[in-house]
Amino acid sequence: MRNLRITWKRAGTLGAAVFLAAAGVYAPADADVAVTVYNRDLGLVRETRTIKLEGAEPVYSYENVAARIDPTSVHLRAADGKALTVLEQNFEFDLLSSDKLYQRYLDSRVDLFLEEGELISGTLLSTSGSDFILRGDDGSSVSVVSRDQVARVDLKGSIDGFYTRPTLVWHLKGASGSRNVELEYLTGGMSWHAEYVALVNEKNDAIDLAGWVSVENRSGADYKDARLKLMAGDIHRAGSNVMNAMPRGMDMAMAKESSVEEREIFEYHLYEIKRPTTLQDSQVKQVSFVPNTNVPVVKEFVYYGQRSGTKVSVELKFDNNEKSGLGIALPAGVVRVFQDDGRGGSEFVGEDRIDHTPKNEEVRVSVGNAFDVVAERKVLANRRISDRSNEQQVEIELRNRKDTAVTVRVVEQMSGDWTVLEETHPHRKEDAYTAEWNVAVPADGVVKLQYTARWKW
Repeated sequence: MRNLRITWKRAGTLGAAVFLAAAGVYAPADADVAVTVYNRDLGLVRETRTIKLEGAEPVYSYENVAARIDPTSVHLRAADGKALTVLEQNFEFDLLSSDKLYQRYLDSRVDLFLEEGELISGTLLSTSGSDFILRGDDGSSVSVVSRDQVARVDLKGSIDGFYTRPTLVWHLKGASGSRNVELEYLTGGMSWHAEYVALVNEKNDAIDLAGWVSVENRSGADYKDARLKLMAGDIHRAGSNVMNAMPRGMDMAMAKESSVEEREIFEYHLYEIKRPTTLQDSQVKQVSFVPNTNVPVVKEFVYYGQRSGTKVSVELKFDNNEKSGLGIALPAGVVRVFQDDGRGGSEFVGEDRIDHTPKNEEVRVSVGNAFDVVAERKVLANRRISDRSNEQQVEIELRNRKDTAVTVRVVEQMSGDWTVLEETHPHRKEDAYTAEWNVAVPADGVVKLQYTARWKW
């Protein structure tokens, strides 16, 4: 054991070397790093490092791992083909701090230098709260000194066993010398999500669509020049819920071409950043993956009678296919919609969240509610036909106060074995529980849709 003098100054400087209780020393420059980030609070880190082992059963400290590592997920293997066995693994995350040093030196002699220059020496009895409590050298006196009065603390004794950064300590068995090893582990504190910007043209028949991915690293480690991959899909984990994406802000400057390559893996989609990138701890990194693309779009007015009150929703829909300029797997994320104002600018008009969308599927974005198009739903009659059937007569009044005609898609939820007996406009059976009507409403006009439906159960 080494006896060292450790000086602590009020500014937070620790004036001594800290020795680790292990033989190996890691050189960060040797690491080759790959990181796969999942939608929420999960990352997979793969590293290849050159380490130096001594003896038949060396103890090695593998530093700079993530502070939020899952130690049970660690997988170490030799990359050089030589045998290497982990006999024991310890994850050291209780890192060096002044409070931990004080706890180590309880019942030991310390010197306290006050701001006025006075020296108080004695045996450290307690550092709880905001005071130092010392027993004097005579054994009969006790001094209580406020931490605010102390300018410097001198500690004398051993500091072996302290760690300055999260460290895996292995007891190994295998060939000694320089070894190439591969380490793989899961860590919390990492997530990514997609964000889209859609600029609608003046005619409302096309959007200029661009997409970013935002990667957040709060794992407690930096990853220099890492090969970064992003996994999209509903990953299930034991003892946890399915992971979903989370929205954040984004830079509005868009790249001209995608920096991401997409491919399928298992039942998910993997997005690989084409160039190495550095992920710093407590950083959000944004990468363009959908370059500015002009996409045909349809604007719809939709009235969901049983749940919307008088509000008529405005929705944009487009096809995620090659004909539309897309045809790629779009990860879940927030779509922010802007409208071209016709005067060289644009205004924010709404946003919505889309789910993971495969290619050749429709994308629907709810932007908001129409200002000049409103609706009112009334049940005109409700008749019980038998113990197992019922009839209802419904009227939906659509009022268009715009100076142009619109078409409103009316969506009604049905139940049981239903049939529309009478109607003023033809309906379409969307599915077993949904009927839809497309109702044309003239400029500054009012149209009433009436239907009578019978339910059997």
